[in-house]
Amino acid sequence: MECRLGCGACCIAPSISSSIPGMENGKPADVRCIQLDENNLCKLFGKPERPDVCHNFKACNSICGDSPQKALENIQELERIT
Repeated sequence: MECRLGCGACCIAPSISSSIPGMENGKPADVRCIQLDENNLCKLFGKPERPDVCHNFKACNSICGDSPQKALENIQELERIT
């Protein structure tokens, strides 16, 4: 599946332990990544400084569901149980 432009759930819901430019200690769950713009697009997309964890995430139906809200809920649940 292709990533939904403007979704941003994977940049908000999960905790990220690796360094992100502007968030050197990573980010906690349910905190908006500093690199997510006002249109919910990654400012680092396609750039070498984008963290590997972000680059390696691939959108899929089981995680992203059928809407940005469902993606947010699914990723929050995965964060909660891990």
